[in-house]
Amino acid sequence: MNTLTWAILIFTAGNAFEWLLRALLTIRVWRSQFHLRPDYIPETSSVAQKLSVVVAAKDEEDNIEACVTSILAQDYPNFELIVVDDRSTDRTAEILERLAADDPRMSVYHIEELPEGWCGKNHAMQHGITRASGEWVCMTDADCQLTSPNTLSLTVARATETSADMYSMIPSLELHSFWERLLQPVLGGILMIWMPPKKVNRPETPQAYANGQFMLIRKDAWQAIGTHEAIRGSLIEDIELARRIKAADKRLWVDASDDLLSTRMYTSRQQINKGWARIYRGAFGSLWGLTKAFIVLIARGLTPAIMLTIAISSLAAGPERPDLWRWTLGFAIAGQTLQWAAMMQYYHVLRSRWRYGLLYPVACAWSGGILLAAKTLLRKGATITWRGTDYSSKKHKT
Repeated sequence: MNTLTWAILIFTAGNAFEWLLRALLTIRVWRSQFHLRPDYIPETSSVAQKLSVVVAAKDEEDNIEACVTSILAQDYPNFELIVVDDRSTDRTAEILERLAADDPRMSVYHIEELPEGWCGKNHAMQHGITRASGEWVCMTDADCQLTSPNTLSLTVARATETSADMYSMIPSLELHSFWERLLQPVLGGILMIWMPPKKVNRPETPQAYANGQFMLIRKDAWQAIGTHEAIRGSLIEDIELARRIKAADKRLWVDASDDLLSTRMYTSRQQINKGWARIYRGAFGSLWGLTKAFIVLIARGLTPAIMLTIAISSLAAGPERPDLWRWTLGFAIAGQTLQWAAMMQYYHVLRSRWRYGLLYPVACAWSGGILLAAKTLLRKGATITWRGTDYSSKKHKT
């Protein structure tokens, strides 16, 4: 029994030390990572090659005008905007036609039907990019806004500077509700743990990631990897494109960003649950991949709370070595306190509210539940609903 008690004590002390390092390094690591910002000065000047911005929009009457206006306000000297209205049943088409009438750089195309085997966004993007005349193509979502007038200029320059064939930018998230502020930092962080930009940007590593809210790709590279036709049934077209770019020995690059692009991914708890389950299903791609992510998340996120519960319960039961259990309780309290300190910093730098860091164990448990829900989407009979369209898991594999 003493051996087990000592083992628990040592483990709890080690966990407290781990969270001490995390508390000390959270801000330093975040600040050391490159962030593309509006005041960034590229190392080399970029020739203003023709750029085609392509947006797919389905039932986006609440977002599309702000998105289009932010694109048309860009200072990039040579670009066109192509918006594909994908079977919208609201006022999206009407708004787009009105905006296009006022600016010759903008054109609108309407899709009435979705062919068998295609996902809606992939079909819309194939439709739009095929009509693009630019050497570079920028894909962005209808619920995104370019928050600086030089977003396009900087990203094309950065892509040129890094010799990228495909360049993606991680946006700033708009977080309004309780569930967005609590869950989105953790859910996004899970992907960044497994697909960190530093590894994604290295050609020799297998990690491939892109954020579909903003992707730049050379049109000839897009054609070389088979266009969206090659991934027509994929429910995570951004990561699939990134994987194909790397597999073709082309250069993939991802940057974090500040104040260049913003988006509000989901507005409710239900949307968060369904949306991230779909993302994880495609990003991890297998039961084993999802299981690994679940184990790491729970082991790291809930260990301080678990050890604190064990220490309090054991002391209350009158153990044989209360002195060792008091030390265990002290380390458990330290570990939980240090976890809170680290996560309050993390939530703050991601522009949530620092006090949500106190609920990090809750966010971990909830995120673990979403990873488990993603497993159910791998079943052959599963149905995935995305943007109002139902997709069969059997037909739409990654």
